[in-house]
Amino acid sequence: MRTLSALLFVIATTLPAAAADGFNIVVPGRPGVPIIINGVDASYRVIEGDWGLQRGIHIQPTVFGGRYVDPVPNVGHYYPSLGHKPGYGRLEIEPPANRKLPQPAESFHESWSARSAPMERQNEVPFNPPEVIVAPPEFRR
Repeated sequence: MRTLSALLFVIATTLPAAAADGFNIVVPGRPGVPIIINGVDASYRVIEGDWGLQRGIHIQPTVFGGRYVDPVPNVGHYYPSLGHKPGYGRLEIEPPANRKLPQPAESFHESWSARSAPMERQNEVPFNPPEVIVAPPEFRR
């Protein structure tokens, strides 16, 4: 009985070690943020060859069912001086010249300034300053 339980214990502890050799499904940490592996979007795809914590081994993972992602998307260019409408972005509509204008805003003015605090008045030298006190000879150097 002890031999059977020891054998089952050894089999049960080796199964998690063998699980790293199979395939993995990539689940992004945030929705809408793709996981890019070697230029392929691997979000919610099957990946094979990912060694998990053994990343020091240089094995390229294989992504099954992913789509290629262009690192620099071709969005075209828009030059307003040509007079054409942009192919993407906000559609600018110029209002007619004879439209009803909104009420003008009330006037508003606000200003800020900074300056130093006024200096305290310094005492002037008195006309009769005190006499000079000569230090005793033992403190002279």
